[in-house]
Amino acid sequence: MGAKRVDAEKVEAYTRALLEAARSEGRANADLVQWQHAQKFTPEVLETLAAMQREDDLDLVEAVAKQYKELLDAQDTTVSVTVTTAVPMDDELRAKVRAKTEKDLGAPVYLVERIDPAIIGGIMLEVRGKRYDASVRAQLANIRKTLSSTFIEGEEH
Repeated sequence: MGAKRVDAEKVEAYTRALLEAARSEGRANADLVQWQHAQKFTPEVLETLAAMQREDDLDLVEAVAKQYKELLDAQDTTVSVTVTTAVPMDDELRAKVRAKTEKDLGAPVYLVERIDPAIIGGIMLEVRGKRYDASVRAQLANIRKTLSSTFIEGEEH
């Protein structure tokens, strides 16, 4: 099956799902207008909206937009840092992470905390689109890669 055929099928599936949902809520034309504007959204806006949807927080969109404008107008220099740990951080670790990131960035920091048991342990930081991964999962992956390249390349048959 060609890529264009697959794309056409995906487009139709998405379109029909959107149309069915919109019709059931009596807002098909309103959704069409929103959909036409959706392509103008940046990936960050789409990601934030998806996160708000997952958390059932779409009722906060207006408040977020208002605060966004206020922070933008105030030229707030606070940097958002996403911190992912395997278990919730305690106050001591939170303070250390905040102090270290504020020192490194030279700016106040707002911590967004995420918990992901899949990282096993350690910490991952995401700052300004860059990821710093000091998780146990990443360390194990590096060890596995090093060992496999050492033994595979070093084996004699």
